[in-house]
Amino acid sequence: MSGRVSIVIPCFNAEATVTETIESALAQTWQDIEIIVVDDGSTDRSADILRDFGNRIRTDFGPNRGASAARNRGTALANGGYIQYLDADDLLAPEAIEKRLSALDETDADVAYGDWQRFETGADGSRRLGEIVARRMEDVDPDAEIACATEFWAPPAALLYRRHIVDAIGTWNERLPVIQDARFLFDAARQHARFVRVEGVSAFYRHAGGSLSRSSERAFILDVYRNAIEIQSLWATDGPLTAARKAALAGIFDMTARSFFRLGMPEFDDAAVRLKTVSGRRFGYPEVAHRVTQLAGRDVAVAAVAVGARLARGLRSLLDSKQ
Repeated sequence: MSGRVSIVIPCFNAEATVTETIESALAQTWQDIEIIVVDDGSTDRSADILRDFGNRIRTDFGPNRGASAARNRGTALANGGYIQYLDADDLLAPEAIEKRLSALDETDADVAYGDWQRFETGADGSRRLGEIVARRMEDVDPDAEIACATEFWAPPAALLYRRHIVDAIGTWNERLPVIQDARFLFDAARQHARFVRVEGVSAFYRHAGGSLSRSSERAFILDVYRNAIEIQSLWATDGPLTAARKAALAGIFDMTARSFFRLGMPEFDDAAVRLKTVSGRRFGYPEVAHRVTQLAGRDVAVAAVAVGARLARGLRSLLDSKQ
């Protein structure tokens, strides 16, 4: 087993976390590594912290263009035959690279993914470990593209890519500022990448805590929706959609349509139409809300949906009481 691994870290205003992230990369048991940190126009002390590491890392400084652009820049600078992306607030276990390389070597796969664990850092600097995520992609769906388009996700820290599959993908999708990591994984599947799971926690994903704000929820849902539209177009080039892919798209359009309606976003109409087109369904929540909106306006539709929800809850309670 041999090969240089390039660890690419995009950094934007990460003075509180980037030191620990870089140290976790430097502590790898696999020694043939290069660490490339792309500072994405930070305005805090991140740049000074990066300079303090000296020649132990390679640094690149540029204007703020977003995480995807920073990863694309880091990839262009990388010399390794393998690429490990690592966000500036996440951590690698010491043997992460070595175990993933071994799995790729043994199976001739293109992407190795490991189990990962959420964690939080307290005000006193203490670390609180949370949920461990240990999933096999094929358990989500035997079609890797469907799995990556729907429910299978892992943070970049949990994934090691062969350079040739990264080159086949091309670039990180800069049109999707929120879910670009999920799209990159899908794009790997789209390039017919072979995946191998490495058992055991090898990455730690920092969880900020708290619920999404209204503004960030809007950005997230919009990204999910735009990504689904792009995936739908890609799948259309393969020929008629399979039943499984129709169901996958219907699930995404149903979720986003509900969110758009609740948040009063203009994309609701289009999402409801796309949902009906791929599912053939006529009387689901989004379809009915869309029809009522067209006939009587959104205020009436909101009231009607609220009444329907109360009736549904009452019916469930009645049925439960009779069991």
